[in-house]
Amino acid sequence: MARILLGVTGSIAAFKACHLASDWTKAGHTVRVVETAAAERFVTPLTFTSLTGEPTRTAMFPDSPAVPGDVAANPAPATINHVKDAAWADLLVVAPASADVIARIAAGMADDTLTATILAYEGPKLLCPAMNVHMYDNPATRRNLDVCRDFGWTVLDPASGTLACGDTGRGRMPEPEEIERAAATLLAGGPDGPREDGPQENGPQESRPQGGADAQATASLPLMGLNVLVTAGPTQEPLDPVRYLTNHSTGKMGYALAASAAELGAHVTLVSGPVALEEPEGVDVVHVTTARDMFEAVSDSFAAADITVMAAAVGDFRVEEIAPEKIKKAGRESITLTLVANPDILAWAGGRKRDDGSQVLCGFAMETEHLVRNAARKLAGKHCDMLVANDLREPGAGFATDTNVVTVLTPGGPDEQTPHIEHWDLMDKTTLAKRLLLRLAALRK
Repeated sequence: MARILLGVTGSIAAFKACHLASDWTKAGHTVRVVETAAAERFVTPLTFTSLTGEPTRTAMFPDSPAVPGDVAANPAPATINHVKDAAWADLLVVAPASADVIARIAAGMADDTLTATILAYEGPKLLCPAMNVHMYDNPATRRNLDVCRDFGWTVLDPASGTLACGDTGRGRMPEPEEIERAAATLLAGGPDGPREDGPQENGPQESRPQGGADAQATASLPLMGLNVLVTAGPTQEPLDPVRYLTNHSTGKMGYALAASAAELGAHVTLVSGPVALEEPEGVDVVHVTTARDMFEAVSDSFAAADITVMAAAVGDFRVEEIAPEKIKKAGRESITLTLVANPDILAWAGGRKRDDGSQVLCGFAMETEHLVRNAARKLAGKHCDMLVANDLREPGAGFATDTNVVTVLTPGGPDEQTPHIEHWDLMDKTTLAKRLLLRLAALRK
């Protein structure tokens, strides 16, 4: 596992740095965060300290004498030595990187803890700009970014979209999963490669990633070697040879998960209900119609799956008896159907996970009321490792959209009885899929 130094500057996108710190820590990396004074106005140092277990670096000049020994053993952020942090880190990431900090990096300034640490650091480094579109397009900023590239920085171009200020254009910080992929490539020996020498505060690290094509491929494909099972789309329960019961699912979320898992290196099996989507490239697709068909396909593949994501909208009920011929109206004003329960595929899988924690299970929940309460009940009752819930009435969420707004629940909150709850903002389903998959991979033991 690597040592990552994360610089956070004053930007509304600073909250995304919380996701980076959390994801890397859960993946087993050691993360130290350095905040500028402006960044503290957006996210408190205590937040990063809680997420990483490492004191957040904020003060350029200590308020008290430094304590001898390893920096990590000293709980007071004011005693941190920026030179030691620079020597300690395998990778330096600045995300978000404001126009001000980019300018100061380009000028070689060292007027706060972050820029002083940057100036002392000699390894691979990743810069993730985030700012107003006009600030980004300003020739001075473009010049400063070119200077940073000349200094050896890998620069991730910002994304386009509606910015916090209301303007539209390029300036949004890249999404966390894109930053995580770029960081993995650098750690594995990407454009600048990991450092092989230099002072190491805590001595040699046997598990540190090594350079080379094989290591780079593994790091840039974080699901390499894993089997991923995804369910997607609706199920159809026939009433007679003509009609059936179903729902409005289009399968877009499940297909985005399957395609993303393959892109991240996994061997993917997609169990799909009837949809009008093209099969994802590099994915084994099993087409099914009814809930019982889907149950059989899942039961065939579940034991071998390392990550299972149940994104299908499975029909809870089917008719007790399918009419052998088309049901005629024949002047009737109503008809009575007897429905029986379908197999609960998610609960079945939750009761059969491997005991060693190497198999993780994620369920989805579409709700119209009491979102968190119902999702928490499903998380516990189905023995999931993650539950992704969304509200059908939330703009940008629901069926047939290209975007989603989700609440992510995982077991074991502060009192070990209530779950961890995270509310994720609107994002496209491919971005959401990659972020969920990286989080699920980090949950595996």
